[in-house]
Amino acid sequence: MPFLAPSAVVAALRTAGCVFAEDEAELILSTARDQDEVAAMVARRVAGLPLEHVVGWAEFHGLRITVDTGVFVPRRRTEFLVRQAVAHAPKAAVVVDLCCGSGAVGAALAVSLGRPELHAADIDPAAVRCARRNLAELGGRVHEGNLFEALPEGLLGRVDVLAANVPYVPTGEVGLLPPEARDHEPLVALDGGADGLDVLRRVAAGAARWLAPGGCLLVETSELQASAAVDAFTRGGLTVRLAVSEEMEAHVVLGVRPGTP
Repeated sequence: MPFLAPSAVVAALRTAGCVFAEDEAELILSTARDQDEVAAMVARRVAGLPLEHVVGWAEFHGLRITVDTGVFVPRRRTEFLVRQAVAHAPKAAVVVDLCCGSGAVGAALAVSLGRPELHAADIDPAAVRCARRNLAELGGRVHEGNLFEALPEGLLGRVDVLAANVPYVPTGEVGLLPPEARDHEPLVALDGGADGLDVLRRVAAGAARWLAPGGCLLVETSELQASAAVDAFTRGGLTVRLAVSEEMEAHVVLGVRPGTP
């Protein structure tokens, strides 16, 4: 196979519409093991696959997270959720990553909190397989199933941090997402129902049973949905606050189960 010079890789990516072609080319060239793999990666990226699926990993909260093809790609803005969780519960002993996808949030929390008891769950079998790879060395247990139905009953009333990166794109807006997400990430990880809050409401309604006294639920949402999300947390019996990062364009609703830890 002819040698693909870095300039040729950049040119191919730029022609395909990649805005950060130089950065992506550097990442592909540093990840690929040989020229055949470089060519294959460039071809997949030009065909529209997310860069993280092309190289097989994503950087998240300083960690390299494996991201298999067809698995939701962790967004950098979700690092704000991790920071909020660590700031609120720096001594958390039991952590759950619900709607875990690749397990990026769980991995980041495990490292930041000194390896607490960690559980993760997702309804998508591909995500569960991927999360197991990412969380194995951290001692995490990954469960397959629909929200709380996937969790062991032994966690009831024990969870200090419940992070739920639920889907929150309104059904009617899924088609407006960038093709990378719309065509290559699972719909179950994107579609949040008519107003985008169907899954959030279910999580907020059931969280208090699983949280320890003083334990917190954290969910990412959009600016337009934040008020309704806060209401859902309040109806779930949680003491609520909204955290916003203008820099990261992130909105995180944090709800605490009343009581003394």
